[in-house]
Amino acid sequence: MGEEQESGRARLWRALARPNRSQAVVGVLLALVGFAAITQIRATEDDSSYASLREQDLIDVLNGLAGASQRTQAEIDRLVRSRDDLQSESTRRQAAIDRARRELDSLTVLAGRVPVSGPGVRVTLSEVTSPIKVSTFLDVIQELRSVGAEAIQVNGEVRLVADSAFEDAEGGLLVDGVLLEPPFVIDAIGDPSALRGAMTFPSTTTAIEDDGGRIETEEESEIDIDSVAEPRTSEFAEPTG
Repeated sequence: MGEEQESGRARLWRALARPNRSQAVVGVLLALVGFAAITQIRATEDDSSYASLREQDLIDVLNGLAGASQRTQAEIDRLVRSRDDLQSESTRRQAAIDRARRELDSLTVLAGRVPVSGPGVRVTLSEVTSPIKVSTFLDVIQELRSVGAEAIQVNGEVRLVADSAFEDAEGGLLVDGVLLEPPFVIDAIGDPSALRGAMTFPSTTTAIEDDGGRIETEEESEIDIDSVAEPRTSEFAEPTG
């Protein structure tokens, strides 16, 4: 019995000491399986940081993440609205400023306070047989204004404005205190075709002819009006000095 047991042990040691090819392959496979198992366990431990949490803990974590995401999105939306409001307010303010500037420029031109250039017409009123009446001259000016004349100048000297004064005078017409002699050359800036049309109305031409005068109208691509109207001083203003 002892010899059989001893001989069995001896055979085992001999097999381990000198493994045959089959034993070597089996050993390598067992080693690989063991290495893979250990690697998988470690990877599972690393990737499953929440594996040890209870279900309620996981729900709380997810709720916290969802709340943080909602708060972040709400803040983004608030900032976007603030940006849009600021841009809209800036746009409205700039539009109001631009509109005010345009209105100021338009009023300044209408008030005759600045020189102006642009397309328009040149109207020449000549006295042929008799002087042109101040009422007829005023009708011509009103016709030009009614069709959109933006600026009017007479004889290159007087800038006509809403409160300009006209009077008959010896040797011509007195306009805003300035004696103007014929022929009266009226420069008007505006739509040339509209201004010219107003000057060809039968009522206008007939009135000039009835006064013993003649009217000529020429469209101009560029007219320079250099004269400016002086500010009016109220007669009720307190004296200075």
